[in-house]
Amino acid sequence: MSDYEENDSKFMRKAKENPFVPVGMAGFFAIVGYRLYKMKSRGDTKMSVHLIHMRVAAQGFVVGAMTIGVLYSMYKDYIVKPREALKEAQPK
Repeated sequence: MSDYEENDSKFMRKAKENPFVPVGMAGFFAIVGYRLYKMKSRGDTKMSVHLIHMRVAAQGFVVGAMTIGVLYSMYKDYIVKPREALKEAQPK
């Protein structure tokens, strides 16, 4: 009837389509968690500078994961699929 009646959740379906989304999310939460844990031993660093560094690191990881995901998707669409189509089209 609809896509929501499947056994998999929407997140799991999206994760199967693009495996770098959960990697980016996990990295984001890992970096934020680590930086929050290290906040009490930040020394003379101001709170705002510490938070800016945390945000930049987390965003950098997410952007990196997105970039790798796009490159992987392009590889599948423009290299793997044409090769498979070429192999299927050749006579045996």
